[in-house]
This record gives sequence, structure tokens and C-alpha cells, in this order.
Amino acid sequence: MSVVTSIEDLRILAKRRVPRMFYDYADSGSWTEGTYRANTTDFAKIKLRQRVAVDMRNRSLATEMIGQPVSMPVALAPTGLTGMQHADGEILAARAANKAGIPFTLSTMSICSLEDIAEATGKPFWFQLYVMRDREFAANLIDRAKKAGCSALVLTLDLQILGQRHKDIKNGLSAPPKPTIKNLINLATKLRWCMGMLGTKRRTFGNIVGHAKGVDDMSSLSSWTSEQFDPALNWDDVKWIKDRWGGKLILKGILDAEDAELALGSGADAIIVSNHGGRQLDGAMSSIEALPGIVEAVGSKVELHMDGGIRSGQDVIKAIALGAKGTYIGRAFLYGLGANGEEGVTAAIEIIRKELDITMALCGLRDIKTVDANILVR
Repeated sequence: MSVVTSIEDLRILAKRRVPRMFYDYADSGSWTEGTYRANTTDFAKIKLRQRVAVDMRNRSLATEMIGQPVSMPVALAPTGLTGMQHADGEILAARAANKAGIPFTLSTMSICSLEDIAEATGKPFWFQLYVMRDREFAANLIDRAKKAGCSALVLTLDLQILGQRHKDIKNGLSAPPKPTIKNLINLATKLRWCMGMLGTKRRTFGNIVGHAKGVDDMSSLSSWTSEQFDPALNWDDVKWIKDRWGGKLILKGILDAEDAELALGSGADAIIVSNHGGRQLDGAMSSIEALPGIVEAVGSKVELHMDGGIRSGQDVIKAIALGAKGTYIGRAFLYGLGANGEEGVTAAIEIIRKELDITMALCGLRDIKTVDANILVR
């Protein structure tokens, strides 16, 4: 493996090693991908103040997210089909997060199931919930998350209908991939990935197959998911989920200050400012651009997190400076996973950590808890 010094290095490796449909699933946005690109490029517009001749010894990145101690204000975001980037991908990512002392969030649309993660790691993790029309299935998912020992529920609000994801349509995205000539030709160039998949039994959506009524194989699953995302989701449903869950609740997908104010009445412990990685409404604001307005509207009343476009520790510190108490990396850890499994995820986390630590020091601070807008050029 070549010397890896950045998330971009991991992305290049992942592109070589992961089948095209799954790499494209991770590394793409909706429609023109304008919002997807803005998520990263808008970070570059934010400039930092370099400070000198300050004591930089004994630095600390440790803080809390929803009252849970974390080694730095970063969590692994919920990402669908993680186990298609690398065999048993969710298990490997969860193990890497546990070693690093940061939260791992399992997606409803994961390949490894809630029970798989609980059994393989023995550690608490967070679970992300999509609300389906089948409320009995949703209720059972919540109960399964409780039984698996999940310490927070992350409710995604911005996927009532699916955004226009052109690459997924063109690639015929499915899990496992269909044995078409195009797919077989591509898979023939990804032997390392294929060998890993041959060594695992986890090749489809583990939280759904065998748990949802009428879903026993891949073909019925694809039709079920297209029918099940609930366009009627509303704040009454959020209250029902909060009551059913009873624990820490994080609302994901808030991008508008008015929605953030509405979320205050839901009993949520935190809000994630997010545009779903630029995969839903193309033309929406980037997450980092939306963050200050939401901080101004509700920042003193609820804990704010953000995701979207984070590719470095500098991006993390900029989000913290603008008012976020925590951040999430999705694509960044997926690149690591696709590049080199658990070791790759660990590498991605450590790249973020090192960049965050050095940037904080060069901005003249020693404790992440003291980072605020004073480190930014006005």
C-alpha cells in the first residue's frame, strides 16, 4: 500500500478496489451534484487565523456528544450499503470507531444487521432510523436497537422521497450486484473485493431481509424499499418515535432555521445540520453554509451537530468554530474502508485527528472545548 497522508489518497485507492456501482454510490450526489460539490468547496472559503508564540503543549481533543465522552468531536455517519464497500464493512468500521473512542452509527440500510454489530463488537453504538410506511416494522427496528444496546437513535428526516441519483440508476445499483455482463466485467477487475465477499454471508440488507413482512430475497427487497419510504412523515411521527425509543434522540437532515425551530418541540437531544451529503435536494445550501443561521436560531436551546463535505481535520475545526458541538464523517471513512478495510477506516480517523490537533495548535489553542469563531478570519 502506498503512503497515505490524506483522505484524498484513500479515495483514490478505494476507487481502484471497489466495484464501480458501490464506489459511485458513495462518491456522488443527486442530479447535477452541485450541492454535493458545494459541501466540500464551501469549507475552503473559510479562512483560519494563525497564531504564534503561544504554549501548544498538552493539547486535548476530548469532549462530549449528547453527553457521551468522545476522544474528538467526530462520529462515523450512518451510510447505506457500507458492507458493499468491503465485506462486513459495518462491523469493521464499528471496530475502528471503538478503538478510536468515537461513536459509530449504523444505517437502517446497512448490510450487517443490528445484531451483527452488537455480537461482533460488544460495545454500544448509535442506530439511524428511516421511517417506513410499515409502522410495525419501524417499531420493531426501534425495539431491536434497544435490545442491541444502542445508546442513541438518529432519526433521518430528509429522505421521505429519494433524490435524483443518476449514477445509481445508470449503474443498476443493487445489493448484491446483479450478474449482468457489465457488472461481471467490472467485478473481474476487483478480485480482492470479490474474495472478501465470497468469505462472508452478509450480502444484502441485514436489518430488513427476514425481518420485514414479505421480504425474503433481493428482488422483493428492492420493490419493498421503493414503496416503503414514507412521504407522510411529520412531527407527530417524531414524537411517536421519541416516546417509543425513550432514549437519546438525534434528528438528522435539518437545513433550514424554521425547521430547526420546529424540531425544538420534538424532545430531540441534538440536531444534525445536513443535506444528506448532497444526495437529496440538489441546489440546496451546503451544510457548512447553513450552519451559522441554524446556530443563530436555536443554538442555545439544543445541541447542534453537522455533516456533509468533511474531508479533513481542518473542516472539523471550522464546523466547531461556527457553533457545531460534533461532526460526522461519511465518505471519508468509506474511502478508508474501500481502500483497506478496518485498517483503512482507522487510517481515515487518524488523518482527521492529526489534522484537527495540528490545526488547533497553529490557531493558538490547546483544548477543543475552547474553539470558537475567534479562530476564523472575519
